[in-house]
Order: sequence, then structure tokens, then C-alpha cells
Amino acid sequence: MNKNVPKCVGIIMDGNRRYAKSKGHIGIWGHKQGYETLKDFLDWSKDLKIETVIAYCFSSENWNRSKSEVSLILSLFRSGLEEILNEKNIGKVIFIGDRNRFPKDIVERMEKVEEKTKRNKGVTAVLALSYGGRDEIVRAAQRVVRDGVTISETNFSNYLDTKDIRDPDMIIRTGEEMRLSNFLLWQSAYSELFFTKTFWPAFTRVEFESMLQEYAKRKRNFGV
Repeated sequence: MNKNVPKCVGIIMDGNRRYAKSKGHIGIWGHKQGYETLKDFLDWSKDLKIETVIAYCFSSENWNRSKSEVSLILSLFRSGLEEILNEKNIGKVIFIGDRNRFPKDIVERMEKVEEKTKRNKGVTAVLALSYGGRDEIVRAAQRVVRDGVTISETNFSNYLDTKDIRDPDMIIRTGEEMRLSNFLLWQSAYSELFFTKTFWPAFTRVEFESMLQEYAKRKRNFGV
């Protein structure tokens, strides 16, 4: 692998439900498979010396899905958070997004995970839950107004959910669509973008490494 690897990778994990349908299963099965792929992706990133992964797990718009699907996804979050709490070999975990929309027990688990892993080494996993880029910017602007600070790019960045988190060097979207879908709108200004038709649960290390090889060849220009 080329030594010119990104320090921070954003991933839009799209295609879970379509993958499930293609295999004759219901949507939640696809989300469970997607969770397993995310764990694999973090292991690959660790092997490849990537420092931070920002994963788009549940958007602010996803709350508009059917109550039954949202309920199943929340149950998956609960079991995933418990798994993280019991996992010994794991890096630092951070959550971004409007966690106030989650039930109290899930928020408490998030807080426990962040506290337990805050000094852990390895890949930092930033999990975007109930997250939307526009919502993040609005919430940041409200806090800026509240504090009465002078607005600059640096000051504003300090009010975003990703304060102290590096902007993504590259963003990968699986599942065929070719758009950011409200993911890291501020932070992605100079990210290298990669799109694949592969559904997220079927995404492989081979395809990831192929993207990293392409990334290494690109000349990044910060500005016009």
C-alpha cells in the first residue's frame, strides 16, 4: 500500500436495505450486515494506518422512516453500544449529531462509550447519529449567537460537532448514489470523493485499498 494514505476517511454507508432485498431479507437484516462491515472497515483502517473514520450511521432525515423500522434500528444501536462497552480491543469512539432526539437510555450508553474509550489508542471512530450537515451548521450558528463571538472560519469550526476532529481527506459513498446527502457539508470542502455501486454490506477491503491507491495518485489543490 502507498504510504500516502489519508489521515481521516468519511464513509456514507448506503445500500443496506437494497442489499437485504437482493438477498431476500427484510431491511433490518441489511442494517445488521452493515454494522458488521463497519467493524471490518475499522479493522482495515487500523491496518492501513488511517487515524480517524467518520461514519454516517443514521441521518437526521432517517427519523422520517416508518416507526417500526426506526424502532428496530434503535434496538440495533442499543446492542451495538453494549457490544462496544464490553469490547476491550477498540479505539476511541466519538458521537456527533443531535443526540437529544434519542431515548434517554441510548444517550446514556453513548456517554458511557465516550467516557470508557476516550484514552484508547488506534483508529478513532466518529459515529454520526441523528446527524445532518445543515442541522449541524444551524446548531453551531445558534451557539455562536448565544456566545456573541466574532465569526471567522476557525471560530465557527470550533462550534461544529466535529470540533477537534480532522476534516476528512477522502469521503467514500457506497450504494450507487453520487451525492453527499447532507454529510459533513462544512468539513468536506476539500475532500476527495469516491463513489461505488457496491452496497455497503458487500464493500470489501480489496475495493477500499483500490480507492486508497487512486487517492494516492490525486493531486490535492486547496483552492482554485
